[in-house]
Amino acid sequence: MIILDGKKEEDLIKCKEIIINGGIIVFPTDTIYGLGCDPYNEKSVEKIFRLKNRLLEKALPILTCDISHVEEIMILDENGRKLANSFWPGPLTIIGTLKDNYIPKIITAGKQTIGMRIPNNIVTLTLLKYCNFLVGTSANISNEKSCLYAKEVMKSPLVGYDAIVIGNEKKTNNHFSLKGSTIVDVSTSNIKIVREGVIKSETIYQILD
Repeated sequence: MIILDGKKEEDLIKCKEIIINGGIIVFPTDTIYGLGCDPYNEKSVEKIFRLKNRLLEKALPILTCDISHVEEIMILDENGRKLANSFWPGPLTIIGTLKDNYIPKIITAGKQTIGMRIPNNIVTLTLLKYCNFLVGTSANISNEKSCLYAKEVMKSPLVGYDAIVIGNEKKTNNHFSLKGSTIVDVSTSNIKIVREGVIKSETIYQILD
């Protein structure tokens, strides 16, 4: 495992190379630290599940840096666009209908839906400009404590990743908790809050009203 400085361009380029070559990285987000890889590399995605001891029936979200990239992978309908325009970049994962058939089924748990997010973290957004997409799940063993800082990840039982990116760990008052992103399913007309995280459910419904 190598430690990379997210404020250095050369280190982010190294991180991109690790991802392209099938590696697994740990990186900061606007909420908790994330664990990720190239979503199109099925072997890397399988390794994410093994490292986290994550159940295969639990789908993984994908991070990117631009709404146009989101629309390459999933359908962003009117409700999804309202939420994206209101909360992205930020701690909201939107689940929509999958349209990219090259996404491995292991990511979606065999479903025709997928969750996506644009995180509000300058280090991760810059990295995403290099690699476009990242699987983005929490950097912890499933059902164990999430991590706000890199040092917590490195002291945790999570092992086997190739690099950890450090930088821009300052949290706002709203984000200073172990909550992850709020997850909203807009794949049908029946909007569903799958998980309430940083953004409150009532705030979501106000935007959609």
